[in-house]
Amino acid sequence: MNRPTCSRTGTNSKQNGSLTMSLTSKMPLQVWILTLSAFAIGTAEFVIAGVLTQVADSLAITEGQAGHLITAYALAIVIGGPVLTLWLARFDRLKVLVGLMGLFIAGNLIAAFTTDYSTLLASRVLAGLTQGPFYGIGAVVATQLVSDKLAGRAVGQMFAGLTLANVLGVPAGAWIGNSFGWNTTFLVVAGLGVVATAAILAVIPSQQPEAGRSLKSQIGAFRNTNLLASLAITVLGWVGFMTFYGYIAPVAEQVAGFARADLSWVLVIIGLGLVIGNSLGGRSADTNLSRALIFWPAAMIVALIVVGVLAPFKWPFLIAAFVFGIVSFANVPPMQMRVMKHGGAAPELAATANISAFNIANALGGVIGGSVVDSSWGAAAIPFAATLIPVAGLVFILMQERRPRSVCPNPIC
Repeated sequence: MNRPTCSRTGTNSKQNGSLTMSLTSKMPLQVWILTLSAFAIGTAEFVIAGVLTQVADSLAITEGQAGHLITAYALAIVIGGPVLTLWLARFDRLKVLVGLMGLFIAGNLIAAFTTDYSTLLASRVLAGLTQGPFYGIGAVVATQLVSDKLAGRAVGQMFAGLTLANVLGVPAGAWIGNSFGWNTTFLVVAGLGVVATAAILAVIPSQQPEAGRSLKSQIGAFRNTNLLASLAITVLGWVGFMTFYGYIAPVAEQVAGFARADLSWVLVIIGLGLVIGNSLGGRSADTNLSRALIFWPAAMIVALIVVGVLAPFKWPFLIAAFVFGIVSFANVPPMQMRVMKHGGAAPELAATANISAFNIANALGGVIGGSVVDSSWGAAAIPFAATLIPVAGLVFILMQERRPRSVCPNPIC
């Protein structure tokens, strides 16, 4: 999801004859194009949070049922991401990226022109299938476009598009939905996909896949129990984010008293918190990864409780939600770094698997939030319900980080 680190996949990868651009000390235009693509995909993932109540009203369904659109998208990433990545890793990466963007555009066009709930649900699945492999393979493409010393920055630059989607894309999508209808929101997202695809074709060179990396060796990386534990940390620690953020519209409208037209700038303020948190999380992970893995989930739990307490008071709620944005997204870099640290010989698959882990959490958050908002407890209980699984996650993190690790020379032991 936002600022993963990426291992180099081979010393000869930059000698690929199809990669014609020169490697400089500056971030090349091609990486910025990947950022644009990540922005479009990230907007599609989270924009439903900004138009959830509109979709529910328009289709005559409950807000909990509308929340299933979050779950469907997330489960498509969870199931389709690793499988598609394993299959697509053998093809020219440029063609793979273009094909994935074509699937993304198709999914959002279907959403833009349907008024049927089942069709909308299917369109979310179709669009969601693209996210895991695009981010996993795109991250590797980004590292091949720069020198070794800029590899981490290149991947961080690409994934900044996902963070910006929460600051700009989601609020803009909410505003468009309020002004022109939620179908128009998805039409604009599809248009972003078209622009990104054209730019990919125009400026990103062909990249052949790495040779000598068998399916067995990639799957074998998951014999590493530290990698599996890292993926579990992502799932358990992240559920609270989407449980609250996915249902921010009913909380803001029904509990805090904001008008629906105000939701766009409410999301902008929370999105600014996400950007700050992403930066703080990266710095803290570089300083002390273990401490960051413990501190930020604990801070998110506290922030959710404070949000729940202050939710009936408009402006205190907004401040608390901003702080929630900071401490929640500060979790992302430490979680990504722990997975990549134990990814072994399969960095693409490990990166994609962690995106799946984030989206298992997103799916669970959608289910939890939907169940709560449709219950007698209502939207006011969502921030408190969002803390339940992260508390269990914090206990698991403490157990893992305080457990002595044996030294093993085999990366997949």
